[in-house]
Amino acid sequence: MIIAFLTSITLLPALLWVLKPPAEPCPMAFAALAPVDRFLERHRIPVVVTTILLVVLASPLLIFLPFDFNPLHLRNPKVESVATFLELRKDLRTGANAVEIMTPDLVTATKTAQRFLSLPQVSETMTLHNLVPGDQDVKLDLIRRAAIALGPALNPASVKPPPTDEENAKALATTAAELSAVAGNSQGAAGDAARRLSDLLPRLAAADPSLRTKLQIAVVEPLRIALHELREALQAQRVTTDNIPADLAGLWVSPDGRARVQVLPKGDPDDTVVIRDFVTAVLAVEPDATGPAVMLFEAGKTIEWSFAEAAITAVLVIAVLLWMALRRLVDVLLTLVPLLLAATVTLELCSAFKIPLNFANIIALPVLLGVGVAFKIYYITAWRSGQTALVQSTLTRAVMFSAMTTATGFGSLWLSNDPGTSSMGRLMALALICTMAAAVFFQPALMGPPRTRLSLSEPAFEPPQEPVPSRRPEAEMVDR
Repeated sequence: MIIAFLTSITLLPALLWVLKPPAEPCPMAFAALAPVDRFLERHRIPVVVTTILLVVLASPLLIFLPFDFNPLHLRNPKVESVATFLELRKDLRTGANAVEIMTPDLVTATKTAQRFLSLPQVSETMTLHNLVPGDQDVKLDLIRRAAIALGPALNPASVKPPPTDEENAKALATTAAELSAVAGNSQGAAGDAARRLSDLLPRLAAADPSLRTKLQIAVVEPLRIALHELREALQAQRVTTDNIPADLAGLWVSPDGRARVQVLPKGDPDDTVVIRDFVTAVLAVEPDATGPAVMLFEAGKTIEWSFAEAAITAVLVIAVLLWMALRRLVDVLLTLVPLLLAATVTLELCSAFKIPLNFANIIALPVLLGVGVAFKIYYITAWRSGQTALVQSTLTRAVMFSAMTTATGFGSLWLSNDPGTSSMGRLMALALICTMAAAVFFQPALMGPPRTRLSLSEPAFEPPQEPVPSRRPEAEMVDR
């Protein structure tokens, strides 16, 4: 912005002097907007009162303006890492949106968990006791019966040596012939699969031995691991809080005896409203609670207050700069009121159109205060110099095209595949439309007739009736 300002007051005038562009053949005003000027002149008080009244009546929408504090909503859900996390988060026990509470001991943890179960926003609570399965007598009896039945197969008295590569190749060829005979001309998925496999097995039998070795590692090793896990599972014993593995128990009970309680939400874990209600309800019972859900919720509150502070600071600094430039309190208010009106309408429209604020697009709000006040300064300066018919003037044309170019630059972000960047572009485009409308239509009505008329050497703007011939650049510069 500093570089753009310096080039505007140095390079641009120099280029105009060197290139000497011809004057326009006719004034570049919006003659078609003359009825708007006449309407605002005749009904300025009803327009101002009605506009302010509508904005005030719509102000309750600000209460329902959502702030999406979930940073995952700023990421592309089609990216593999994000999609995987979203899929895993559907299981609430992953703890992605859990609240954690530390208690003095395991007994207190159990009582705390029971107290939170009474909250309608809570689906489940977990402590170390949740790792101890119930109905162990029945389950252990079933496991013992399964161990007796499967024991001879899983733990044979003698094991044959592994086959050689030649034996594997011969077995593959034999299996292919048997599959082909069984499949025959039968139709259906089973017959097609058998024929397809019978065609592949001979190729594998005739392939290099290293390929069969790779296939053996890929097929046999996982089977060996699964059988080993099954043997271990069939040796299950009674589980208590005392014989839970130390590394697992340490996640729930610290060495000094403090116990952790995990509270899980009820409802869609991807819904920000659900998580907000859940965290609010839990914090009302236990203000010292922490965990992923609390951290995201508190981070959102911090960002909201930070940008509210930034917006207030920006308005105060803008007011000081306006006072330095305008030297009239009334003129400062005439500039700030349309700016604040546009900002309020922007937020009300966000609430009406269900456009939530988030960690990305909230950045646009303080930025647009500076962009929006520029339009108002143009109009207040022209009004102070005595110009009339501002809506149809060349000033409005300049403001509109300036807003359109800015909206094009910011609005192009709307087309981004990144949700955070896209939301920023959408909010910036909406805010620019509101601030331009406030400057072009509301501010002229708010200001009313100018205090003084221009001198004869600088006549007030009058709508052109017919094109005027081109004049020398020096004469055009004087008029400007």
